[in-house]
Amino acid sequence: MAPPEHRRQFKRPAISDQQRRRELSLQRQAQNRLDAQHRARCLASSALSFETAECEPECPEVELELGSENEGDGGVGSPHEEFDVRKASKLRGAQARKWFARQLILPEWMIDIPDRLSLEWYVFVRPSGNRCFVVSSNGITVSRLRNGSILHRFPSALPGGSRFRDSSGPAQTYSILDCIFHEADQTYYVIDMVCWRGYSLYDCTAEFRFFWINSKLAECGACEPPSQNHRYRFSPVTVYNCDHGGLIAAYTGPVPYAKDGLLFYNKQAHYQTGNTPLALVWKDDNCSQYVIDTDNKGNIPSKQHLVLELQDDLKVTTSDDPPVEILLHGQGLRSEVNRARAFADSYSKVIFQYTVRRSPLKMEDLLFSLSSGNDLENRPADVEMAGE
Repeated sequence: MAPPEHRRQFKRPAISDQQRRRELSLQRQAQNRLDAQHRARCLASSALSFETAECEPECPEVELELGSENEGDGGVGSPHEEFDVRKASKLRGAQARKWFARQLILPEWMIDIPDRLSLEWYVFVRPSGNRCFVVSSNGITVSRLRNGSILHRFPSALPGGSRFRDSSGPAQTYSILDCIFHEADQTYYVIDMVCWRGYSLYDCTAEFRFFWINSKLAECGACEPPSQNHRYRFSPVTVYNCDHGGLIAAYTGPVPYAKDGLLFYNKQAHYQTGNTPLALVWKDDNCSQYVIDTDNKGNIPSKQHLVLELQDDLKVTTSDDPPVEILLHGQGLRSEVNRARAFADSYSKVIFQYTVRRSPLKMEDLLFSLSSGNDLENRPADVEMAGE
């Protein structure tokens, strides 16, 4: 890492089109409101009944009752397929991983500082651990990793999460939480809420979802210590307004878990699945053990390593939608199959890892943008990106 520099008297210039894509994402979510209720119901059913060798034989498969709306006849990859549980339950290997990965909101890496950061964004500390969906319904709770594999099957205090706790409400009720499981204290830290008692929150703002996380988890007793019918404790993360005080509190304040960077959420962002510039992750050595990617032995390589996807036309691309083609050239270039990684890097991660080795976006840059008094100085220049 570069030695500390004197405080900059100017804002760091933008190096990408991330701000433009943020504005486009906000426009799209206002124009294209999906059938969120059906989407949540199908995701819950898939998480509970997805066929896998990891399922415990004594736990019967649970299938939620699905209506016929939005069911398409398209094949794999059709626009309706992400809502069709009957097809999703038959997927295997890479297709299964891609289907489940598409159901999570995947923050981009912060390349440029967003406009109006202090007014329109939240910030909180990201726990270190396994990112997963937690689905409760019909007396059982199931957590699934991003690759679709089951992490835990257990009773919980979530609505419908245990056969021996209060199960008031419709028989087919279900809840879906976006969590990070922290191994050290055996706690599910809730970073987002997708559905609660059958009510979909896909098209609700982050401001509303974060309010519900705190109120609903406290109401149902999910934050209580583990017991026979509540095997793991759930805990909301502390979310701050991203003003000067909130950013300092998130960056320096104590938390009960190992830190893995800061997460920034636009207050008006819906739960947009896949990579989105309306949620951002930022890291430095003070708030994460792993800032620069390491190799299999935990060492930082002398040159940046990229994990990309080889397409049928032999182009190598990122995990973005649409994918961004990466043009590789230069001496010493070496490629190999990486079976340990299920997903390619996103474009924003490639750029973040490049800049963090040379001219990282520092906390002082973020703080200066908040104290400058002008939220519109950080306008990015137009940047052409291959694959768009």
